[in-house]
Amino acid sequence: MGYRVIVAGSTGNVGREMLNILSERQFPIDEIAALASRRSIGTECSFGDTTLKARDMDTFDFTGWDIALFAIGSDATGIYAPKAARAGCYVIDNSSLYRYDADIPLIVPECNPGTISDATKHRIIANPNCSTAQMAVALKPLHDRAKIRRVVVSTYQSVSGAGKAGMDELWNQTRAVYNPISEVPPKTFQKEIAFNVIPHIDVFLEDGSTREEWKMVAEIKKIIDPSIRVTATCVRVPVFVGHSEAVNIETEDFLDEDEARDILRESPGIMVVDKREPGGYITPKECVGDFSTFISRIRQDSTIDNGLNLWCVSDNLRKGAALNAVQIAELLGQRILQKD
Repeated sequence: MGYRVIVAGSTGNVGREMLNILSERQFPIDEIAALASRRSIGTECSFGDTTLKARDMDTFDFTGWDIALFAIGSDATGIYAPKAARAGCYVIDNSSLYRYDADIPLIVPECNPGTISDATKHRIIANPNCSTAQMAVALKPLHDRAKIRRVVVSTYQSVSGAGKAGMDELWNQTRAVYNPISEVPPKTFQKEIAFNVIPHIDVFLEDGSTREEWKMVAEIKKIIDPSIRVTATCVRVPVFVGHSEAVNIETEDFLDEDEARDILRESPGIMVVDKREPGGYITPKECVGDFSTFISRIRQDSTIDNGLNLWCVSDNLRKGAALNAVQIAELLGQRILQKD
């Protein structure tokens, strides 16, 4: 017996990926509904071999549905998530709206699956930020072994993190470089993204950090351990899909790079590709379409007593969003809904 599942925001990048992953992982579904805003009603969405037509989220009745995967942004989530939860449907939300609410679990299934029990209170579960999710998968097994004190991370985030508009802007600006007659001024990003990098994602805060950087700090503390100190610099790069991170880790106990490599190889959700030769690492282009978070360039940091460096790459539309949401749905089915 399967579940009645909703994908809200089914016509966007993340919503479409949610439908793909539900099909790929053969999530047990008896009925599925694709929802979208009024302007996208009737838009066709693929679910395996089936074509769905997007239905109006505004008039949809959530009664009798088991799970809703939301990829609709914070404003719309604030309207529809409580409505779905009141109707008895569990909401797995990809926006930032509920991530920092103490009563709402923020889950990366490889890291803190036990917090799924907290979802019974409000029937809402938060999905982490894309840059946080992949780093959390890498940090948790190392933290369990050697207790992480501090993390310094620089991210290299693809334009798909800004949605279809971001991908279109990179494409159009790249074309314009080779066609000087045309000009594509920045709209989605603060400066031209083609052949450029922009050290600015989301809004600036009073301390000089951006909200994207603050999210990584707050979410790692909530998902893994509030004692971990995190400092981040988040950068948008001219890559269509796939986020990369250079991560420096300081641990309480010494952790040899070979042991760290072995720990990560045995950890769920991780693939280690770490050969000290040209091409012996994974780039964002190579991770697209994969479920795994890839770890490369594992090495000791000789500038501190207990330091490690690593390179972390993942498909941000998958582990950073859609895959993590589907994994939460799987966890929900195993531990709470438990249909036979």
